[in-house]
Order: sequence, then C-alpha cells, then structure tokens
Amino acid sequence: MEEYIFIKLRERPEIKDAAAQWFHEKWGVPVEAYLECMDAYLVGDTEYGWYLCLDGEKIIGGLGVIENDFHERKDLSPNVCAVYTEEDYRKQGIAGRLLDMAVEDMKSKDISPIYLVTDHTGFYERYGWEFLCMVKGNDPEPTRMYVHY
Repeated sequence: MEEYIFIKLRERPEIKDAAAQWFHEKWGVPVEAYLECMDAYLVGDTEYGWYLCLDGEKIIGGLGVIENDFHERKDLSPNVCAVYTEEDYRKQGIAGRLLDMAVEDMKSKDISPIYLVTDHTGFYERYGWEFLCMVKGNDPEPTRMYVHY
C-alpha cells in the first residue's frame, strides 16, 4: 500500500470535480450534491471533510463526512458517507485507513463521536466502530447505525 497516496481534499482541491464525479458513479447521488459538500469544506464553511486514496492520479478509494447520510436521526451527526474502494484494490486496508483518517481528523477538530449507516456487519468493527442502533433511511427496511468515539 506504500505506493498509494492518502489525502484530504484540501490538500488537492484541483481534483474536486473528478472526485465528485467518481463518488457519483459509485453511489448515484447527483454530482451537484457532492460538489456542494466539497465546496463548503474547501472554503472552510464546514470541517466535515473528504478523504481520498490515489494510485498515481487515479482515485481508487474515498469517503466523506457530512451532516446526515439520508436517515431520520438528525441528532446522530456527523456521518461518514460514500465509503468505497475500487474492486481491484479491495482487501488491502484502504477503506480502513481512510476511516481512521476521517476519525482522527474529526477528533483533531473536537468533533466526536461520528456515525455511519451501513448494511455491512463485521467490517466496521475492525476499525473501532460500534453498532449503536437501527435507523430508518430511504429504504423500507431499517439499516444499521454505527458510532466511533
């Protein structure tokens, strides 16, 4: 993993458009929604950041921190969102390192705890996340909410 570069978007703001497009392709959320969050972060309106893993100039992993990741529990904020690693790069610890980066960055700004919603079980626990409760989101079935202190 030494050849990969892990960055906060503020370190490479010029790749914002490519990052927004990459996240859109993975999750189907409109590019404009990503750009709005990224712009707020880049100009300092929020400390909720965006974290990327690059192989050269290619984005191979990423995640963001936003106010709410499409669920009813507005009191459980901020939320890690859009966690994704390209399939060919999985099982190398990339997502884990990105999660750790986000947690540490938020803690350095006195933002703790942070939350995330997921259908995965067993993955996030490896990185210090704890199951908190079930929450209602866009899907008819409730989804798992995790917390990191």
